[in-house]
Amino acid sequence: METIGEPRPMRYEDLRAVLAIEQRAVHYPWSGRIFRDCISAGYGCFVQERHRQILGYAVVSSAAGEAALLNLCVDPAWRRRGIASHLIGVAVERAEVTRAASLFLEVRASNTPAIALYRRHGFNEVGRRPGYYPAAGGREDALIMARAV
Repeated sequence: METIGEPRPMRYEDLRAVLAIEQRAVHYPWSGRIFRDCISAGYGCFVQERHRQILGYAVVSSAAGEAALLNLCVDPAWRRRGIASHLIGVAVERAEVTRAASLFLEVRASNTPAIALYRRHGFNEVGRRPGYYPAAGGREDALIMARAV
């Protein structure tokens, strides 16, 4: 991976850049309100940047001994450079700091690159949510994946 430094906490002023990445990278993007609510709620919201350009971000919530990776996204122009792996490491660290025993996530069943990435980082499929995600012409299942922290 290129030297890009450590992720930092997401700030409200980052949201324009974060939303631009979300729009480019995701078919059904989060809204600005969702990101603002996550920041306001004190979730672990992090951005990865290089030369003040945001390349990706992660949002992690923790409660009752569990953590959830709610959003992980890398700008399509910056994919396959280790940024997602770095952000997964940040999510695991956040889960450790909050004393979570497990880190969970949901991923589209069709997102085979992400599923492979998560498996490389110790996540295993532990369940499925039928029809969880909106999809063209209907709904798509989510795989629930988890790893010990």
